Amino acid sequence: MEKLSRRQAEILQWLHRYVQEHDAPPTRVELMQAFAFQSPNAAESHLRTLERKGYLQLQRGRARGIRLTEALPQDGLPLVGRVAAGQPILSEAHLEAYLPAADRLFPEADFLLRVQGMSMRDAGILDGDLLAVQRCAEVHNGQIAVVRLEDEVTVKRWQREGERLWLLPENPDFAPIQVDLGRQALSVEGVVVGLIRRGGKL
Repeated sequence: MEKLSRRQAEILQWLHRYVQEHDAPPTRVELMQAFAFQSPNAAESHLRTLERKGYLQLQRGRARGIRLTEALPQDGLPLVGRVAAGQPILSEAHLEAYLPAADRLFPEADFLLRVQGMSMRDAGILDGDLLAVQRCAEVHNGQIAVVRLEDEVTVKRWQREGERLWLLPENPDFAPIQVDLGRQALSVEGVVVGLIRRGGKL
């Protein structure tokens, strides 16, 4: 099958999630609203392109006449869940999708994580952004790290002094998280090496 553009891949991923969550495909209007298209015709155009490339079949005359025919493409970087950029939330370890071409944008990255929350706003990391993350065993002070703290995952700026670690937000509305490494279980998932926002790479 033909490869997908980033926008086509985003739409296909959204369609798969919608079907999983609602046990039915969306209408053209719901697709239009989800991606802020100007009209249902724009949504229909994207659906026809996905049909031509073999990822779905359209059933004419039916409001929800979309049948997904292929699994999500497995090229690019895997999107493996969400990271809280506020208070930590339980990591969603299941694979959501693969983002085509992301591995070429960020060749050093191993996976993508979706941000939830605004605690890293002043570092340019906003709710809904995709973070490109490189797996590593060591983090240097000042780096933005993705860490697992007692089975929860968060993204913060790393500041360590001996056994004391501060996970620092980049938003004055949020308090730092202080970690006693001698008492609390913490593991490093990786460091942030890039960011993708809908509409372009930052």
